[in-house]
Amino acid sequence: MKTMKKTYITLGLAAVLAGMNACTNLDENVYSQVNADKFYNNRQEVMAAVLRPFTHANAWAAPTGQVGYWRVNELSADQLAWPQKGRHGYDGGDWIRLHQHTWTVDDPNAWNPWRLMFWGMGFCNNTIADLQKVDFKKIGMTDQDKASIIAETKVLRAWHYLKLMDLYGNIPIITTVGEPLSPPNKPRAEVWAFIEKELKDNVELLQPLAPAMVGRVSKAGGYAMLVELYLNAQEWTGTPKWDECITYCDKIINGDGGSLKGTVPALETDITKPFNNVNHTSPENLFQIAYDYTVGNFRFGWNGDLWHYNQRFAYNATFGGNNGIVVIPTAFDAFEDKDLRKSNWLLIGLQYKHPAMRNPSDPADTVLRGTEEYNGKPLIFVKEIRRNSEGETGEGGMTRGEENSGARFAKYLSGPQTDPNYWNNDFVLYRLAEIYYNKAEAIMRKNGNVATQPAVDLVNAVRKRAFSAADWPAKAYTTATLTMDEFLAERGREFIFEGKRRSDLIRFGKFTTKTWWDHPASNNDKWKIFPIPRRQMVANPSLKQNPGYVD
Repeated sequence: MKTMKKTYITLGLAAVLAGMNACTNLDENVYSQVNADKFYNNRQEVMAAVLRPFTHANAWAAPTGQVGYWRVNELSADQLAWPQKGRHGYDGGDWIRLHQHTWTVDDPNAWNPWRLMFWGMGFCNNTIADLQKVDFKKIGMTDQDKASIIAETKVLRAWHYLKLMDLYGNIPIITTVGEPLSPPNKPRAEVWAFIEKELKDNVELLQPLAPAMVGRVSKAGGYAMLVELYLNAQEWTGTPKWDECITYCDKIINGDGGSLKGTVPALETDITKPFNNVNHTSPENLFQIAYDYTVGNFRFGWNGDLWHYNQRFAYNATFGGNNGIVVIPTAFDAFEDKDLRKSNWLLIGLQYKHPAMRNPSDPADTVLRGTEEYNGKPLIFVKEIRRNSEGETGEGGMTRGEENSGARFAKYLSGPQTDPNYWNNDFVLYRLAEIYYNKAEAIMRKNGNVATQPAVDLVNAVRKRAFSAADWPAKAYTTATLTMDEFLAERGREFIFEGKRRSDLIRFGKFTTKTWWDHPASNNDKWKIFPIPRRQMVANPSLKQNPGYVD
């Protein structure tokens, strides 16, 4: 099954790269010039088209170096930031505006996610239109195959719309390539209803999750999208859908959507396994962007955003980083020292070279060295973001960082370059732990935001593995200790780096009211959605700007 995955990913990547090289202005007509009857001659060519929009999601849904959904959903929230570190990282103030909620209609942080996600949605529309014209029997496939594959692409399109709606609220609904030429944006509630219908109309036609479905949209993935849609329904439409959220959580938990191992999904007992370089086998994972560096030369390139320049020497890896995104001090302090997620997923303190990267003739060549403020000195990551080398004290700030400022990312590890699965990690979009937490949240909200024992049991089932057996009895939640504020903090600890935090803060009413490190509360709800980018408004006069933003 891994070989099948590798083959499909290689094909999907080639298709996406070809499309990227051909077009950068989202003109869907570029992709509609192929005669479907002539191009789709076998299953392999069909699957290349189906994977094309999903592989493109690598550009916006994961931390792979572009300004997409992941970056703005994390850097506008209360856990991660890209501070200026000496002469590096100011980048026109882009990341400071994200952190402090001062972006504008001209901001790259508004334009780039819009561009990338609508681009991917255009791939979906093009694939659907093409495959509807193909006689599947002539290429050795069945009508059932056709129905399932088209349904899969429609569900993938709905996922694009879900994420676009999350960021921008009121967006155009486009289902046909090039029609209409200047689509108006629709109210968020109308977009929500469109997404719900697309998902419910198609999810039961999908294949159940199984090893062969890694890197594709399975029934479990479709159910997880519905869980997210219903969990946020009150915020997105004004009408809560807690029962519906619980229903689809139960479908996943009970195995109705399939599993990567066995008959039902299962939580890992080891907190590193959902993210390691063979995580395509993890029974916890439900929907992921599949990568295969071994065969497809296609990898989850988190290093660019999240690693120090020299961090590769700690892992015997072949790729360096840009020393960008770090954990802010208040988020680091939200983890207890006994929490294994802190010691396993966050990197702090003196950094050592991997034995294979050391100079064998120099016994002292054991530690990583800095290149900027600490050039030639041991590299010691510290939680503070301030000019420690100049004797600065206090909280510091977004322009006061140094090369070693902030705890670093260690949730995904590539393995050494000698590992046969080196850098084959998939990026997980939904996993069972999130379904447990989402069901618990829905139960609590139904109960007036007060924990019940079933909700506590769901959260504890996940949280328990983050503590040793000796520590766990004192760390287990009860109905008294699992308050909504504590639940939000616990969600932050469990899902740090996973692209969830802004959405969680908004749903808990904290995104514009909470103060965190170098971020005063704005108390202005306009920041809960991004503006329609000015350049898109100019190109499409039918669009109306989101409330509070001035063109």
